[in-house]
Amino acid sequence: MENTIKVPENTIESIWQQKPLIISGPCSAETEEQVIKGAEDLAATGKVNVFRAGIWKPRTKPGMFEGVGAAGLPWLQEAKKRTGLPMAVEVATAKQVEQALAHDVDMLWIGARTTVNPFSVQEIADALQGAKVPVFIKNPINADIELWSGAMERISRASISKIGLIHRGFSSYGNTQYRNAPMWHLAIDMKLRYPDAVMINDPSHICGRRDTLQAVMQKAADLDYDGLMIESHIDPDNAWSDAAQQITAERLNELLDQIQWRKEDANSVSYHTALEAIRQKINQLDDELLQLLSRRMMFAEEIAQYKKANNITILQAGRWSEVLDNAIKTGEKKGLSKDFITKYYDAIHIESINHQKKIMDAQD
Repeated sequence: MENTIKVPENTIESIWQQKPLIISGPCSAETEEQVIKGAEDLAATGKVNVFRAGIWKPRTKPGMFEGVGAAGLPWLQEAKKRTGLPMAVEVATAKQVEQALAHDVDMLWIGARTTVNPFSVQEIADALQGAKVPVFIKNPINADIELWSGAMERISRASISKIGLIHRGFSSYGNTQYRNAPMWHLAIDMKLRYPDAVMINDPSHICGRRDTLQAVMQKAADLDYDGLMIESHIDPDNAWSDAAQQITAERLNELLDQIQWRKEDANSVSYHTALEAIRQKINQLDDELLQLLSRRMMFAEEIAQYKKANNITILQAGRWSEVLDNAIKTGEKKGLSKDFITKYYDAIHIESINHQKKIMDAQD
């Protein structure tokens, strides 16, 4: 007898407007039973909007499990029939797009390894021409925001009206805390570039382990993300791929209950009045900072004049190390992180070098 637990009937249009939009399911579709049971468990939580499953799995090395392929698409159709959950899969080629659409897949996403290749993205865009299906684009595996932006533009030119972004973190040499470093500033940059695009966070691929998901999920909520894509499995420890980062539907339900989704804005007059007063103070400080930075560059130019007259190189490594060390010590006492101070002063240093170089290169 078929399971009769179904989510309320929702159109893709209404789901696209849902906040938080929660997409969940296994890293890989393994068997029909696993797919259907996973969808039923997620539907029973009442919190999941879309069921996801990897059908084609691009793997780092040959010989690893690369997905069941198109044979798994009918399993998704049956899971949708049983639960009412819309289905989403990752596509990397035109053929995969065609096969997914032929099996009435409701939503597609382009993976990180595909986003990094404009030729592959264009192939997918060409295959999507005229399709009425939402498409999410994961950030490229390397920290190149222009590739992410370029993928958005290519899919948009295919007349896809519903395009979303998935922040799944970036490969980073020496990173140990995360499987993929979140580099939140890059995702925020994309959100500012495309304010109307739905942006969701993929804590599974950022964390790479199930015990650290909650903190990343909450930070995404605090940054006004529109939702989450989280990998779940009926038996995570025995999953055929990415076992360490998957969770059960029951655990997902618990984590989602812990997340506090905040409003982007409030409607009360007192709220806006108080916020505007604080913002005016910030604006004033920003103006003062810019004036101080401008004066600092003027002094850098004076130094450049002296260096030029005495045939001294621009870069003085010892002096700069001293400046940075002092700034870090002072900044940390004032509640500023070493990472922020380093990035801030590096930017000042580069600008100072550029100002000095103009003086040094100028013809007398």
